[in-house]
Amino acid sequence: MRLAIALFSSILLLTANAASASGADYIRAHGAQGVNLWRLANQEKEKDRHISQKPALVVQDNSNIVFKPDTEEPNEFPDQWFIQPIDHFSNSSDTFKQRYWINTRHYTPGSGGPVIVLDGGETSGEDRIPFLDTGIVEILAKATGGVGIVLEHRYYGKSIPVSDFSTDNLRWLNNDQAAADSARFMANVTFPGIKEDLTAPNTPWIYYGGSYAGARAAHLKVLYPDLVYGAIASSGVTHATLSNWEYYEIIRNAADPKCARQLEHATLAIDALLGVPYAKRYIKSLFGLQDLAHDDDFVSVLETPLGYWQAKVWDPAVGSTKFDEFCAFLDKPILVNGSVSPLPVGHKDRLVQLSGGIKLDFSILNYAQYIKENCVSQCDTSVQDCFGTYNDNNFLATGLDQEWRLWLFQVCTEWGFFSTAPPDPTHPRIVSKLLTLEYSSKICRQAYPAGKYFIVPPMPNITAVNALGDFSIAADRLAIIDGEVDPWRPCTPHSDYAADREDTILQPFKIIPNAVHHYDEYGLKNISDEPEEIRKIHGEMMVFVLEWLKGFKAPGSR
Repeated sequence: MRLAIALFSSILLLTANAASASGADYIRAHGAQGVNLWRLANQEKEKDRHISQKPALVVQDNSNIVFKPDTEEPNEFPDQWFIQPIDHFSNSSDTFKQRYWINTRHYTPGSGGPVIVLDGGETSGEDRIPFLDTGIVEILAKATGGVGIVLEHRYYGKSIPVSDFSTDNLRWLNNDQAAADSARFMANVTFPGIKEDLTAPNTPWIYYGGSYAGARAAHLKVLYPDLVYGAIASSGVTHATLSNWEYYEIIRNAADPKCARQLEHATLAIDALLGVPYAKRYIKSLFGLQDLAHDDDFVSVLETPLGYWQAKVWDPAVGSTKFDEFCAFLDKPILVNGSVSPLPVGHKDRLVQLSGGIKLDFSILNYAQYIKENCVSQCDTSVQDCFGTYNDNNFLATGLDQEWRLWLFQVCTEWGFFSTAPPDPTHPRIVSKLLTLEYSSKICRQAYPAGKYFIVPPMPNITAVNALGDFSIAADRLAIIDGEVDPWRPCTPHSDYAADREDTILQPFKIIPNAVHHYDEYGLKNISDEPEEIRKIHGEMMVFVLEWLKGFKAPGSR
């Protein structure tokens, strides 16, 4: 890899080894408990920094990616900067520097090639640089003879316009301001080493994003059609919602059936035991969490391994196998009695007699052991200090190192996505019924006290997102690409709640079989080495982008 990037080999991120450097995706799924896990992850990173002298980067949602450092090669993608107003919609003269990176490997002056821009989304743009080198930006830039760009989102990474992350200072972190950043960038940027004008609309710009950034790509095509010639929304969450219970429903249905049954059984059993006073402390003690005061905090720790599902990626150098390892751990025979494992979950021969007359399926004991070894063991103080979420003072720090405040602010103001149990209490579930909307959203009231200039609403204004198209968002030269088993698919145009569409060159509408989160964003140096389904989607993306470009005419030549 031309960009020299060193990764710690043993970084623990959000205790799951499955989150971005900012912790955005994990916080999105776990709320206040996610903040606790983010802190534990940062503690582990600090420990590792004493071991390694190399700088660390974490790519996308995964932490087991290893790029070998090559300090002899120059940095092909140095930081570049573009001046943006802090507030696009006032007369203020205050500005900040927005960071970006550029790939000109395939650019030929005067060729008319496009600019392929990847939106950095809700993490440091540094985490997206590999896509500039071997991922989707490189793939499309090479196919089209274009320039590749990664554009960092305001407030993330080093594109920070404020001195702290207080409620007032976060008031410019919203969809409208971020969209205006991208529009101004496309219309005005001049690239280092490039003399010709490549600004939009005189040059075709193809805007790509995955997940939240995927929704932004779709929104920009709708909001600024004269600047965005084409857009690709990969796993684009264009449907904002308050209760995002379907996230876990996708996992329940897509996981190994036996693992899903064990999780369903454990969830019901644990909820029942929490309702029995003498059994409550006992079940908590099995998980090493007997001193955790609130039952909803307890069960929110138990959902931690479910976040591993989103870390699956087709490339073994990038993807996590943690979810499958967790499932295998649940099925590990107790007392070396492997003969009971094939029996139905809850069968009498699978039950283990515990004190107090409690009998539990052996998979629950394994679940408890897993949580103790992989979550509780990371706590150096008390479990109440590490995993409790009811002390408001724990969420009031506003320094620039409190990166968790960024995406969570967007969640609390416009996006929602609070993880809850299914609304129907009889519906099969793999998370506790105690995970209510009230519990999952209380972090918004705890972390963002009213400021002088801004007050976080009681519930996010999801209409601000959904008014831009929701499930039905569509436009010519807007591609919708999603993963079949992505837990975020229920919030995309491929949701089961959305109408089906025809897949055309002008409006591509594609689902990647057995894929999780924006699988098309990842790529290999040699595309022919990619798995068939990934090679297929990359081929289709090159075809429709090239077809789009055939119809491009600069405004002056129309």
